[in-house]
This record gives sequence, C-alpha cells and structure tokens, in this order.
Amino acid sequence: KPMPNGSVSAKSSHDAPDVSKKPPIVDTLPPTVKAANEAINALPPVTHRRTSKAGIDLMHQFEGCARLRPDGRFSAYLCPANVWTIGWGSTGKDPFNGGVIGPGTVWTQDQCDQRFQAHLATFEEGVRDGIGKAPTTQAQFDAMVCLAYNIGVGAFQRSTVLRRHVAGDYAGAAAAFAMWNKGGGKVLKGLVRRREAEAALYRSEK
Repeated sequence: KPMPNGSVSAKSSHDAPDVSKKPPIVDTLPPTVKAANEAINALPPVTHRRTSKAGIDLMHQFEGCARLRPDGRFSAYLCPANVWTIGWGSTGKDPFNGGVIGPGTVWTQDQCDQRFQAHLATFEEGVRDGIGKAPTTQAQFDAMVCLAYNIGVGAFQRSTVLRRHVAGDYAGAAAAFAMWNKGGGKVLKGLVRRREAEAALYRSEK
C-alpha cells in the first residue's frame, strides 16, 4: 500500500519473486566425485557383443598357427585356397613388416596373436551390423563370427546363413553353413569339417 512519502510497501507485487525463472544450480559435488562422474559419462556405451572363448577356440582349431620355424617364429604358407597365410589365418597386408603377406613373411607368436585380436574385432563388428536387433544367442554369434572370419564380412552379410538367421529360421541358418565348403572352386574336406563344427556351435545352447 502507499506509504506517507509516496513510496510503495516492500510487499508490493514488484518485489514478489519471479517464479518463471529457475534458481541457479549450485554444484555441491566434491571435485573428485564430479571428475569421476564426468569420466564415466564420457565412456562410449557398451552396445556390442564379443566372441566368447568357445568361438575363439573354434577359430584357433581351424586357423592354427602353422609353419613353425626352429627359432620359434612362423613363416607364411599357401593355404588350400592358394592364398598366402600366416599366424591365425591372417592374409593380405602385413602390419608388422609392410607390404603384403607373402613367401618371405615371418611373424613371432606375439605378432600372430596381436593380429588375430585386431582382425577379430572387424569381423565381430560385421556380424553385429548384419544381425542388427535380431535375437541371437552367444553361441549363434560365435558361430557366425567364425564363418565371417573365414569367408569375409561382405560374403557373410550376403549369405543365406545371415538371411535365415534374421528371419528367425534357425534350423535353416544352421544348415546353410554347409554351403560355404569350397576353396578355389573345389570342395575341401577341411572346410566341410569347419562348417560342421560351426553349425554345431550355432545349434548349441552355450
């Protein structure tokens, strides 16, 4: 109300708090806790599956390091498909010596293992991209990574195995592994055994 001197009372509406504005946020977190939270929030989301020991063991069974030298290192060799290979089935570029894997390529066991782990991640990503949100057990994922590691991501993503899996035809997908049994245009006994082992893993409950 008006005061004797013409001023307004402290209870004037002009002095009422502005409820439309939120009060400033006071950061009360200790610096160490705040830093820890920021570090956690900065981590990439864990949105992908990795190959289990069963899948890795299966790949190592069929991609075993061969051509062991007297000095404990490994030499490249021509695989049944007539491709220069070394370590755990590595082909193509040589990340340790430059150039491409060929008759003169030599790796240590540690280099074979390093290349396998780095290479495996690209095939896991290819399988994850292919299956999308389709329900997939760990065993099914492992088996498909093993297949992709052998035939390539592009071939896997075009395969009947993947198409039937995504459609929910798991029996058909398991049977389709057998389609990939040729190397150099010929049916290879080693690939027949590998496809049977992958299909068995795919069907398992692991």
